Amino acid sequence: MTRVYDDPCGLARALNLVGDRWALLVVRELLLGPKRFTDLRRGLPGASQSMLTARLAELEEAGVVRRRRLGPPAGVRAYELTEWGRDLEPALLGLARWGSRSPLASSAQLSVDALALAMKTTFDPAAARDFAVRCQLRLDGDSLLVAVEDGRFDVVRVDVADSDLVIQAGVGVFRSLIFGGVPLRAADVVVRGDGEVAARLLRLFRRPTPVGVDALE
Repeated sequence: MTRVYDDPCGLARALNLVGDRWALLVVRELLLGPKRFTDLRRGLPGASQSMLTARLAELEEAGVVRRRRLGPPAGVRAYELTEWGRDLEPALLGLARWGSRSPLASSAQLSVDALALAMKTTFDPAAARDFAVRCQLRLDGDSLLVAVEDGRFDVVRVDVADSDLVIQAGVGVFRSLIFGGVPLRAADVVVRGDGEVAARLLRLFRRPTPVGVDALE
């Protein structure tokens, strides 16, 4: 650990465990399930191999992350969140909502998991009233199942054959559809299923409103 606060407050103790650079982003990348080291590198391209290795070791020592062997056909070692690590999700969602209101200062692309987190934090239950759908998202080779029902939203990393919709696109394209106001007909996207249902699904997410400079002062 590079930072240890000599403070008994629960917040300080939490930061002792997950307050170092990249730590919470590692947790973000594991919220939807286990990942191999190479997949984590892909989702966190700004983290060097040595930095990511160090953070994983620290999170494993802290009991936030553990290693496991994925079953057939993968048969490889991967990292996953422990039950205690998964308890961080509400905190990450709250931080993501809060941070999304700050000025956007990066032109980097979102990872698939970061986009899933953004969808969770911007989902509008009121807009989803009387609407239900199971949509298979295929984004840059990754597969997520989005489910909306009774004003609730869920997303998991899985590929199913019985979804109502299939939307296939690049992460950047899909991000432009839900947050950039790009119409479905104008995007490089493949939709299998009812186009009107797909269009309504894309309207269920609020666009974050940045806090003005005056409000920040």
